[in-house]
Order: sequence, then structure tokens, then C-alpha cells
Amino acid sequence: MNSRRTFLADIGLGFTGLALGSLLHRDGIARAATSEGWRAPDGKPHFAPKAKRVIWLFMIGGVSQMESFDPKPELTKYAGLTFDESPYGHTLQNPLVKKNLREVIQGLHKTHSRIYPLQIGYKKRGQSGIEVSDWFPHTGAMIDDIAVVRSCWTTDNNHGAQMQFHTGRHVLEGQFPTIGSWVHYGLGSLNENLPQFVVLGDPIDSCCGGLAAHGGSYLGPEHNGVQLAVDPKNPLPFGTLAEGMTREQQEREFALLRELNQQSQVQYPDDAAMRARIKSYELAFRMQMAIPEVMQFNEEPEATRKLYGLDHEVTKPFGETCLTARRLAEKGVRFIQIFHGSNGGAGKWDAHSKLKKTHSELCAQTDQPIAGLLQDLKQRGLLDETLVVWCTEFGRTPGAQGLDGRDHHPYGFSVWLAGGGVKGGTVHGSTDEIGFHAVENRHYVTDIHATVLHQMGLDPRRLEVPGRKRLDIDFGQPIKQILA
Repeated sequence: MNSRRTFLADIGLGFTGLALGSLLHRDGIARAATSEGWRAPDGKPHFAPKAKRVIWLFMIGGVSQMESFDPKPELTKYAGLTFDESPYGHTLQNPLVKKNLREVIQGLHKTHSRIYPLQIGYKKRGQSGIEVSDWFPHTGAMIDDIAVVRSCWTTDNNHGAQMQFHTGRHVLEGQFPTIGSWVHYGLGSLNENLPQFVVLGDPIDSCCGGLAAHGGSYLGPEHNGVQLAVDPKNPLPFGTLAEGMTREQQEREFALLRELNQQSQVQYPDDAAMRARIKSYELAFRMQMAIPEVMQFNEEPEATRKLYGLDHEVTKPFGETCLTARRLAEKGVRFIQIFHGSNGGAGKWDAHSKLKKTHSELCAQTDQPIAGLLQDLKQRGLLDETLVVWCTEFGRTPGAQGLDGRDHHPYGFSVWLAGGGVKGGTVHGSTDEIGFHAVENRHYVTDIHATVLHQMGLDPRRLEVPGRKRLDIDFGQPIKQILA
């Protein structure tokens, strides 16, 4: 019991600073004016938003753009040839090869010039006729609700790109606030009983970013994502009642704790942190009530459970994660960040070998749950106000690595968005004929960030913190061509 009490007593200072920061923010304490009249955000959007919340789906390791949402038949046509033996010998002489690359380990990057064929078929899907890999039949069926951006690029050719995708900065430059933290920082809560920024699934391993991929950095730990386990029995530490304790007993404990804290507040009436801490205890209790309820999948109709693939062993784990995301979205969580493919290292999508085997297995795990999430949001009237983003740190090389794999590829890869004011059934940007370079409407990863913030009603330049000067590339530009 002592450990439980210790946890509750420390929660005002711990639990990633969740309660303290948000409550100070809400009470106006954190909005005090600083030098030159700067004020922290007041929790309100800067302009009318198109989306209320974000569900961010991140595939760890680097998904092949050619075997997902940017099929390239030329790879099969010229399979086995070197680039020089094919019509694409000029590809490696493109100045973007060096311009786009910033290596952590010099000489690590290889382009692998012998062309590797497509490992799966593809077809035009939906009324829009967008080409999608046969490994994504369920997501392909929802393509008329999706905008595919085929022209993303980044600069890190190793898995520090996982952090770069979330912060916009190369790992060599240090840690910076992530996209989820900026949303958390800029907007107020939609539900006082739940965190604003939740992380589901196994986050990126610490060697490739760790907390940096869902952390607040200089914004403060109160803006970190709060990780929840997709486990109805134990979704968060001490999230369920201790053995032998009733809900009434717990309520009396909290009432006593509240009374003692209020006595302290009388003694220290001007202590803003004390006020916030008292409220944080109350939030902790409300979270203990609310979070376990989110994980009660048995409340869902059988048809909904099947929609997410909960009736099949392969799709059930990620299906439960996506269903949890929908339930959190429905209850007002602002930013839900889902990771898939953690293996304690670079990530399961990192297909240096056995690409056909690994990608087919991983797509089978995720395709139906992701499509189910989109369909479920749509039928509930939530998709219009929920921005769903599917992304990965980089793509894979058109050339073969070894006998049956593709290497890391930062020069051109695909991301897609749906809902939240996005124009479905559209393709924006393109790579060249073999999927090597992003050549049309090129977008650095912060353009995805800018699009998300824009749809949430936030101007990133108005979120800048004094003493933390940001670069122009940090802000990005909203991709307005994909917005309705």
C-alpha cells in the first residue's frame, strides 16, 4: 500500500509532469508575461481548426514506398540490372544524393545500384484509382478518404531519422520538442479526466530516440506523451484498485489527501505549485477511473470488434491498439501516437533482408486494424474532426541489398493523411520512375508537422519560445494541395 501512496504523493512532480504543467497552464499560472511581452499559449487555437485531435501511426524501421503506396513497375522491368545498365544511370549523379544526406557514420550509406524487383503486386483502388500495394487491401479500400504524399524526404540515413521525423531536426543537433508535444503545448484539454497526449504501442528504442520521439524537450516534461499499456487489467501504474480495496475506500483516501493538501494551501496561499499539485491529485484519481474504462473492449459490439480484426490472432494486438485510439479520441484526447514494429532496436520494418517475408507479415498485422480505425471513425462521424497520419522514418532503396532486401532510403518516401479536413482520394508529389528521388512537390518532414498544426488551428511561429530560436525549416509549410 505504501508504494501506491508514494505514487499518488509523487504524481504532482512525476508522471511525466502531466498534471502539474497542464493545470498550471489551465489556471493561467504558466501564462505569465515574460520579457518583451511574450506569453505562453492560452490553450486556444490561433484560428478556426478543421480537426480536434490527431491519431499518429508510426511504423518503426522504414516501410518500402514501392511495396506500399508508391508502386514502381520499372523496378520489375529492369530487375537485376545496375542503374547504369538500365535507363536510370543518371539517378546516382543527381545532386540530391549528397545534398539530402547528412551521415552520422561517414561511408555507412550505400545506394545499392542493382535494381530489385517489386515483391508484391498492386492495383488501382477506389473511385480515385490510386495505386496501392496488394499488401494493403483493406487500407486500399479506404483510399478515397486518404491523401497520399509520395514526395517526402529527410536527411538522416540511419534510424536517428525516427527522431528526426518527430522533431524535424537531425539527431546530431540534439533533442527538440516533438509534434505531439507542440500540439499539447498549444492547445487546452478536451477531457479533464485523461491526458492530452497519449502514447500506445512500444515506443522507439532509446538508441534511436526513445522519449525524444514523443517528448517535450525544452517545452518541459509536462508536455511528454503519457504511455499507456493496451491492457484492460493494467493500463497504467496503479490504474486499478489495490487488492482488497473498494472504490469507496479509495475515494475516502483521496478525500483525506485533499483535505490535508487544502490545509497546506491555507498556510501557503500564494504557492501556485501547491494549487496545481492539489489538482493533480484529483486528476490522478479521475485518471484511475477513466483510463481502465477506455480498455473495456468487451463493451464494443461484435461487428466493431471484427472490424478491427480482434477475432484473429494476427490482427488482434494491433487491432486492440487502434480500437483504444478510437476510444481515446472519442473521449477527447488531443494527440494519440501509435507505434508499431518495435523490436528493441531499429524496428521490424527495417527490411535489410527477407523483405517479402517481413513486410507481408507486418502488413497483415496492421492493414485491417488501420482500415477498421478509419471506417469506424467515419461511421461515427468522427473522421471529419480527427486527423489520421500514417508515417515512417524513411523508405527503402530501389536497389537490392544482398539477395532479398532493401537498405535505408531518405531521398523519397510516402506518408498519408486522412480525415480532419484532408481531401481524400488524392495523390500529391511524386518520386522518379524507380522511386529513388522525390522530384515533384518535395516535402521535408516538417511540412507534415505544419499540415497537422494548421488543421489543429495552430500557427507554429506563434508557439516559439523565447531563447529557443527555431530555424525556418523547423516550421515547415502546410501542404495545402491536400486540404479540402
